[in-house]
Amino acid sequence: MRHRSLLILTTALTTGALTLTACGSRDDNKGGGDDSGKKTTVVIGVDAPLTGSLSALGQGIKNSVDLAAKTANKNNEVPGIEFKIEALDDQAVPASGKANAAKLVGNKDVIGAVGPLNSGVAQSMQGDFEKAGVVQVSPANTNPALSQGDNWGKGEFKRPFKTYFRTAATDVVQGKFAAQYLYNDAKKRKVYVVDDKQTYGAGLAAIFSAEFKRLGGKIAGTDHVTVKETDFSSTADKVKSSKADSVYFGGQYPEGGLLSDQIKKTGAKIPTMGGDGIYDPAFISASGVANDGDFATSIGYPVEKLPTAKKFIADYEAAGYKDPYAAYGGYSYDAGWAIIQAVKSVVAANDGKLPADARAKVVEAMAKVSFDGVTGKVAFDEYGDTTNKQLTVYKVEGKVWKDVKSATFED
Repeated sequence: MRHRSLLILTTALTTGALTLTACGSRDDNKGGGDDSGKKTTVVIGVDAPLTGSLSALGQGIKNSVDLAAKTANKNNEVPGIEFKIEALDDQAVPASGKANAAKLVGNKDVIGAVGPLNSGVAQSMQGDFEKAGVVQVSPANTNPALSQGDNWGKGEFKRPFKTYFRTAATDVVQGKFAAQYLYNDAKKRKVYVVDDKQTYGAGLAAIFSAEFKRLGGKIAGTDHVTVKETDFSSTADKVKSSKADSVYFGGQYPEGGLLSDQIKKTGAKIPTMGGDGIYDPAFISASGVANDGDFATSIGYPVEKLPTAKKFIADYEAAGYKDPYAAYGGYSYDAGWAIIQAVKSVVAANDGKLPADARAKVVEAMAKVSFDGVTGKVAFDEYGDTTNKQLTVYKVEGKVWKDVKSATFED
């Protein structure tokens, strides 16, 4: 996932309503610009949970891609091309994501798409994008199977979809990084592991558990919770009875915050740790008791501390977006900008015009994209995964998330 205090990027471009649907057509001007001043419209699709419990993250994704498109247009990044976005709501539901993918690829102006937030939703969309030859760049998916195949855990790596890329590091990196911090830095030795049975949460918990045991730690017990439920008292009681010195939760902040709260209400004064799925202010506000000491990992370094993110933050604020960029804002901007750079390369190689087979050419160009982005160096490996392996551990202190350790992961 997906998932995090979240990056807030801004544009000194226009304020006002977001452009959510495509207007114009490549057919309006096959040449990508002529004496009449017309430009070829290129649409970047966006899929994210724009409503529901994860909408704070989804709106940050949408706004950040919108900012990238507006910035490209303002700077005339690709002469003869005007970028627009078409944003669709998947509500974090795989079936909705699949329907959105079909709608996006059915729009001939859509040259690429950013999203989704959730790994489970991504699984339902990848096939549609692959079949249509449309590049997909997720700013938040972390499940390794999406890019390395179902047998990645056995050391058998096979890229399932050549159209799929991501700017977020995988759970292999995040899960191990969390286990190493909890064991080596926090000095915990007996952890109780809980997950939400979803693709992201269960996968992350499994990777964390394997690494924690490898380091010499003990798994005190395991349990599962159900998404959208609110009573986790039975799990909380199991945690207390296990005498664990910590809890690891694989899942999202709506359930994670309540789980942490209910564990502490049993009298178990132990920290809960999770991945980027819980790194959100809502995790803290969901708890009725103080949850100082809880941990979360998130991809990248704190965006507010990155010199490369200063302009993004300022532009995002200036644009007047109602919602913050949140945890994935910087990665969403970089995902959108990667598509823009791929289009730029394709247009430049075709005498300044968008070719008839633009979708296929953009997929090819994406593999070679490399630039200094909001979140650092943006480039992709042979599986379409980001080459940026930077992560940060955050800790709740005084009702806010504070970064306590940032490092480049080394296996």
